[in-house]
Amino acid sequence: MPKVIISPSILSSDFANLGRDIRMVEKAGADWIHVDVMDGHFVPNITIGVPVVKSIRKVTNLPLDVHLMIENPEKFIKPFAEAGANIITFHYEAVERNEIIRLANYIKSFGIQSGLAIKPATKPEEILEYIGAFDMILVMTVEPGFGGQKFISKCAQKLSCFREYGDEDLILQVDGGINDETARVCTKLGANSLVAGSYIFNSENISEAIDSLR
Repeated sequence: MPKVIISPSILSSDFANLGRDIRMVEKAGADWIHVDVMDGHFVPNITIGVPVVKSIRKVTNLPLDVHLMIENPEKFIKPFAEAGANIITFHYEAVERNEIIRLANYIKSFGIQSGLAIKPATKPEEILEYIGAFDMILVMTVEPGFGGQKFISKCAQKLSCFREYGDEDLILQVDGGINDETARVCTKLGANSLVAGSYIFNSENISEAIDSLR
């Protein structure tokens, strides 16, 4: 596994040429493909669903990093796993606390990795007891729901807390407003996986943009 995993978010890709754009970032050195799934309820936007992930699986061998920004994530874990997801992350704020570990294990039952995401308002202390059940913790540094937002620097400070309490194998991902400058802030605080959308897909040189995040 690379020291810093770069996971371009297809939310910022050209959806009319999605296969082309995925192959483009794969050739440019991306490690994963980040898939933002929004339902119009948990967040105000609507994006893509299971059929698109199934189609994406056919055009890339990279791990598909599926971020569920939806209510009732349990309902969609199996469909996304069967569609080809390699990592499925759901939101702490979308489920009851007594369901969190069970859902982590349910995801893993499909032979894939599990992730837990938190919104900017959620304090790291709220989820420390659950870290051991997950392969990845995702810290949002923007409000989930839209691409191209400005990085919230105070949210990045949560990373150091998770790095201190998590084991050395924990993937600590950050998503929101990531560019070459904010990437350095996050990696210094312990992040080892970076999600970037507009910074990568709007760049004149995709390969250089990806390299700059490392």
